[in-house]
Amino acid sequence: MTKAIDFTRGPVYSPLVRFAVPILGALFLQALYGGIDLLIVGQFSSTADVSGVATGSMIMHTLTMVIIGLSMGITILTAQKIGEGDHDNAGLTVGNGISLFLVIGLVWTIVMILFSEGIAALMHSPAEAFGQTVDYVKICGGGALFITAYNIIGSIFRGMGDSKMPLITVCISAAFNVIGDMIFVCLFKMGAAGAAWATVISQALSVLVSMFIIRRRKLPFTVRRSDLKIRFGTARDILKLGCPLALQDLLVGLSFLVIMGIGNSLGVEKSAGIGVAERVCGFIMLFPAAFSQSVSTFVAQNFGAGNLRRANRGLFYGIATSLCVGFVIGSIGFFKGDLLSSIFSRDAAVIMQSHDYLKAYAIDTLFTSFMFCFAGYFNGVGKTFFTMIQGIVGAFCVRIPVSILVVRLVDDCSLFQLGLATPASTIVQIILCVVAFVLFYRKNKAAEAA
Repeated sequence: MTKAIDFTRGPVYSPLVRFAVPILGALFLQALYGGIDLLIVGQFSSTADVSGVATGSMIMHTLTMVIIGLSMGITILTAQKIGEGDHDNAGLTVGNGISLFLVIGLVWTIVMILFSEGIAALMHSPAEAFGQTVDYVKICGGGALFITAYNIIGSIFRGMGDSKMPLITVCISAAFNVIGDMIFVCLFKMGAAGAAWATVISQALSVLVSMFIIRRRKLPFTVRRSDLKIRFGTARDILKLGCPLALQDLLVGLSFLVIMGIGNSLGVEKSAGIGVAERVCGFIMLFPAAFSQSVSTFVAQNFGAGNLRRANRGLFYGIATSLCVGFVIGSIGFFKGDLLSSIFSRDAAVIMQSHDYLKAYAIDTLFTSFMFCFAGYFNGVGKTFFTMIQGIVGAFCVRIPVSILVVRLVDDCSLFQLGLATPASTIVQIILCVVAFVLFYRKNKAAEAA
């Protein structure tokens, strides 16, 4: 039987880290999707294919983050119900979530197939790589239902404190993706389209195998057939928590797409350079992202149990650990980013541009250690609307305006100068989070005193 992990008792640090490690492994393997695609395409295909995969995968990543944001509603609500000891409603939450996201996945599939060319045009995909970008988006969009199901499985198990099952799911998918890339890109020379087919088929097979494994395991709550209907009250609670995060992820993702579009307008080498750097950055940011999810579940259970002081300790432990690792990883990215970039491209010019962009991201790793954990904390206590607001402020009041100003004011601006917009936005978000945390803490202290 799969047991829900109880974060409301015992030590704080060791359970938090043990829960974060499988999440880190799952995120690492998930980052390998686009990373492996870009690596193999970079070694066996043209620069246009690299640009197509870079732009197309960033589009798909943005939309996938929306699904993950929405599914956080299931994670948070399930964790809170488990913290309250209400396992019946935990099962109801899971059942309603599955039905709700089935509908969302179908809509996503239709939209991506119909509007793939328009989306590529909005991204200002270079003319040499336009067809490759459209192919990647259309094929991956056609498999959106599998991508949705794949992420829902992870959200359900993280909500009940099990971070190992999502890791198993990703391991299965990553293995199939490598095989698919070797067949479609290396053997059949299909370029960006081959990478897209490998991604879709691997996630479809992962969902099928994962469902077989899940059917052989017992959950700590029962999901009845009647729970698999969309009920207004439960669906509303899921969306109330998930929609702000999904909107934040969409808008923040769009802000990075705008930057990608700016990079595309600077030429195919800088376009490919940003794409490669984003792949490397996907790995650099894994640790703070893992602790963000870990803190979120830890805080949600303790908030549901009415133990806010313990939830606060989880936040501080998460920040401290993430900051130490972030310093090491950021240093590697700043000083040895060219070696990391060379994994994904053989073109010396693309590697140089990628390293230039990575230097700015390396600086950001120090700040995201704070910001990601704060975001996980506010998600856990159900303040997802604030998480959305601070993300939107960072993206649209800082990151995009600064990027546009740099391009307009600096002649032949470097990707390092363009990339500095990201740490600038993170600093502003941290300030907002600290202010909100102090106000939230004082409000709860006053409530306890009353």
